[in-house]
Amino acid sequence: AEFERACGVGVCITPEQIEEAVEAVITEHRAELLAQRYHFNMGLPAGEARNRLRWADGKTIKNEVDLQVLHLLGPKTEADLEKKPKAAKSRLAPVEKQKAAVVENGDMGTETQSLLEQLRGEALKFHKPGENYKTEGYVVTPNTMALLKQHLAITGGQVRTRFPPEPNGILHIGHAKAINFNFGYAKANGGVCFLRYDDTNPEKEEEKYFTAIREMVEWLGYQPYAVTHASDYFDQLYTWALELIRRGQAYVCHQKVEEIKGHNPPPSPWRDRPVEESLLLFEDMRKGKFGEGEATLRMKLVMEDGKMDPVAYRVKFTPHHRTGDKWCIYPTYDYTHCLCDSIEHITHSLCTKEFQARRSSYFWLCNALDVYCPVQWEYGRLNLLYTVVSKRKIIRLVETGAVRDWDDPRLFTLTALRRRGFPPEAINNFCARVGVTVAQATMEPHLLEACAREVLNEQAPRVMAVLEPLKVTITNFPAPKALEVLVPNFPADEGRGFHKVPFHSTVYIEETDFREEADKGYKRLAPGQPVGLRHAGYVIAVQNIIKDVSGRVIELEVTCTKSDVAEKPKAFIHWVSEPLACEVRLYERLFLHKNPEDPSEVPGGFLSDLNPDSLRVVHNALVDSSVLSARPFDKFQFERLGYFSVDPDSEEGKMVFNRTVTLKEDPGKA
Repeated sequence: AEFERACGVGVCITPEQIEEAVEAVITEHRAELLAQRYHFNMGLPAGEARNRLRWADGKTIKNEVDLQVLHLLGPKTEADLEKKPKAAKSRLAPVEKQKAAVVENGDMGTETQSLLEQLRGEALKFHKPGENYKTEGYVVTPNTMALLKQHLAITGGQVRTRFPPEPNGILHIGHAKAINFNFGYAKANGGVCFLRYDDTNPEKEEEKYFTAIREMVEWLGYQPYAVTHASDYFDQLYTWALELIRRGQAYVCHQKVEEIKGHNPPPSPWRDRPVEESLLLFEDMRKGKFGEGEATLRMKLVMEDGKMDPVAYRVKFTPHHRTGDKWCIYPTYDYTHCLCDSIEHITHSLCTKEFQARRSSYFWLCNALDVYCPVQWEYGRLNLLYTVVSKRKIIRLVETGAVRDWDDPRLFTLTALRRRGFPPEAINNFCARVGVTVAQATMEPHLLEACAREVLNEQAPRVMAVLEPLKVTITNFPAPKALEVLVPNFPADEGRGFHKVPFHSTVYIEETDFREEADKGYKRLAPGQPVGLRHAGYVIAVQNIIKDVSGRVIELEVTCTKSDVAEKPKAFIHWVSEPLACEVRLYERLFLHKNPEDPSEVPGGFLSDLNPDSLRVVHNALVDSSVLSARPFDKFQFERLGYFSVDPDSEEGKMVFNRTVTLKEDPGKA
C-alpha cells in the first residue's frame, strides 16, 4: 500500500486542480510575462505547475499554460515573433549543436545510440575478424589458419556483413530487423555491408523486386558497400561443384523430389556411383540433356536436423533475369550461401534462427573445398501480431481484393509502411528497441506506432484539417476581407518557422466540436458556451443554429470577440477557412485476431479474419491551404487529429492523406 501511494496509484487529478495550479504559477510570474511576453521561458511555469501536481499529465499542464498565457498576453505581435539575439557561445555550444543535428537528421542522428542499443545480447559474443576458430562449433582443418591469414590480408581485419534477400517479393518489417542488424553491426564496428541478391530461383524473380529491395535499404538510411548477386558467381560455383565431385563429396542423383522430401527419405541408390560417371552426368545436366526433376547434384553430408545429402544443383529450363539462357542448372541456397559469403570474405554471416539447421552444411562445404570459411550466427526473427507477412498470403490478399497491392498501408511491408507515413527512423528505432537475441520476438503493432509518434512529433509540421466539416459564419467579422493568421509549424519551438493561413468570415469546424446541449464536462462549442479558435486570437459564440429539413445541423451563425478582451473560454478548437478539399484514409488493423494464421485462434483461415472496418475513407475533408505544395510522403500533424502523410494517389485539385497514427495510443490496442 505504501509503495502504491508512492507511485501515485489511485490518484485522480481534475482539470480544475490543473487550472488552479497553473493560475497560481502564472500569477507569480505575471510581471516577467508582461515584460518579456512570448520571449519568456514557458517551460518554467509548466515545470513549477508539474511540481505542485506531481501526478498530473504534462501535456495537459502545457495546454493549460498556453491557454492562460494567451488570455493574459493576447495573440502574438510582430515583436513577439522576432528572434532574440543569440547569446555568446559557451563551451557547451558544440554539444547543443550536435543535439540539434540529431533532431534534424533523425535517420543518422540517433543512429549511434540505436546501434549501441540493438547490438546488445548475442552480438556481444561475436568473434573478432580473423578469430573465427574461437567460435563454438567452428570446424578447424589443417588449412584453416592459412586461409584466415589470407582472409585478413584481403580485408585488413575489417568487419564484413551482408544482407542477402531473395528478389521474389517485397521486404517486410522482419527484413527491417535483418537490414538494421547487418548494416548496423558493420557500421558500429567500422566495417562494410554488402547487399547481395540471392537470385538462384529464376522462376520467381522480377526486376521490380530488385529495384524495390535496394530502394527500401536506402530509404532506411543505409548505403551498401557493394551490390552483388549470387549469379555474379555462377561460373565459380560451377567450377567448385566439379571439384566437389572430384573429391568424392558430391554425386548426381535421380531420385524424384517427392522421394527425398522430409527428414527420413530413403538413401539414394546412386550415392556411391563413380566420380567419373557423376562428372559426365553433371556435364549432361548443364547441357540440358535431363528434364526438370530427372537429375540433381547432391552433397554427401548429414545436417543437424537429420536431413541427408542436401541438393546442390537442380535442372530448371527458365531463363535467368541476368544471365539469360546461359544456364539450365541452378545452385540451391544450401550450396550457394556459404560459398558466396566465402568469395566476398564475409566475417559474420548473420541469419535468422531457422537457418541454424544449415550451420553444419555451411562449415562442411567451405572446408570440403578448402576455401575461407566465415562464421554463421543466428538470431531470432521479428514478427508482428495482427498481420501476415508471407509472400503467398499477401498475394492472396491482393487477389481477393482485401488489399490493393503490396504497398497497401494496412500491410507491414516496408513499402506499405512508407506509404502510410512511417518515417524510416521510427522503424530503425523500433528494431533497436527489440534488440538482437536468439529468441524469436513477437511484438504488438502499437509499439511500432509509439516509435512513429516520437519521430513524427519532432519532424511533422502542424497544420489544421477538418474531417467532418460544419460551416460556421461569423456575422460580425472584423474585416472586409480575409485576415492572415501566422501558425507555428512547431508550437513548442517557434524558431522552426511559421506558415500563413487565411481567416475569413466563413470557417469550418469539426461537427463533433459542436453540441446543441452541453453535457457536464463538455468544454467545446455550444449555445452559451464560447470556444477559442486556435491561433486566430478570437473567441466565437453561437447566435443561431441552421438545420436542414431532417433536423441535422448544417450551419452555425456566430459572433467573434478578440481573445484579449473576451472571457477565457474553456477550450480552443481547430478550424479551416478558404480550405483545400481532400480525401483522408483512416486505417485500423487489417485482422481481428492477434494471430490470424493460427488455426486454433482463427479456424476459418486468415482470409476469414479480415476486419471490415480496417479502412474508412473520408471523401470531403478540408485542410488548410498551406499544404498545397506538399509532395507524396510529406508528413504533417493535423492538430488534435493525428499524424498524416500525403499519398501518391494525390493529384492536382484533390490531395489524398493517409493517417499514419493517432496523436495518442488507443488504450484498447495496448
